[in-house]
Amino acid sequence: MTKPADVVIRPYEPGDAEVLAEAVAESVAEVSPFMPWCHPGYGLADARAWIETTIAGRRDGTLFDFAVIAGGRFAGGCGINQINAMDGVGNLGYWIRSSCAGRGIAPAAVTQLLRWVFSDTTLDRIEIVAAVENTRSQRVAEKVGAHRDAVLAKRTRVRGVSSSAVLYSVLRPDR
Repeated sequence: MTKPADVVIRPYEPGDAEVLAEAVAESVAEVSPFMPWCHPGYGLADARAWIETTIAGRRDGTLFDFAVIAGGRFAGGCGINQINAMDGVGNLGYWIRSSCAGRGIAPAAVTQLLRWVFSDTTLDRIEIVAAVENTRSQRVAEKVGAHRDAVLAKRTRVRGVSSSAVLYSVLRPDR
C-alpha cells in the first residue's frame, strides 16, 4: 500500500507526454471501458495534445487536471472538468495506471485534489460520476467521503454505448 505522503499531484508539464502515453498504453484494458479518451491507439501525439489542453484549461479556468505521482513515478491523472462556474459545480475524474492500481493512490490523489479545489477555486459542489460497473471508481469516491446521491440511467456514453452511473458529490465545507 502506498502511503498518502508518497502521492503528489501537480499540473501536467510538456515533459510528461512520454510517461503519460506509456501509462495509458499499459492501462487500456482496464481504463478504456470507462473513459472514452483511452483507446488502443493512444500515443505520444494524443498525450502532447492532452497536456496542451490542460495547460490552456488551467490558464482560462475551464479545466484543472493534474498528474499523479506516487513514489516518484507517474501513476495517473486526476482533475476537475465540465466546470459550471455559474452554479459552482465541477466534475471530478481520476484514473491510475494498471501497475499502480489497488495501492491507495487514487484516494490519496483525490483527497489532495479536493483540498486544492476548495482552497483555490470558487466551486461549491464537486461531482463524481462512476459507471455502475466501475466498482473500483465507486470505492475511491466512498473512501474520500463523497456522498452517493443517485444512480442515473444512461448517464455515461463510451464509444456510442450508454450505461447507468452512480452520482457522488462532495460539498465545500461550511466556512
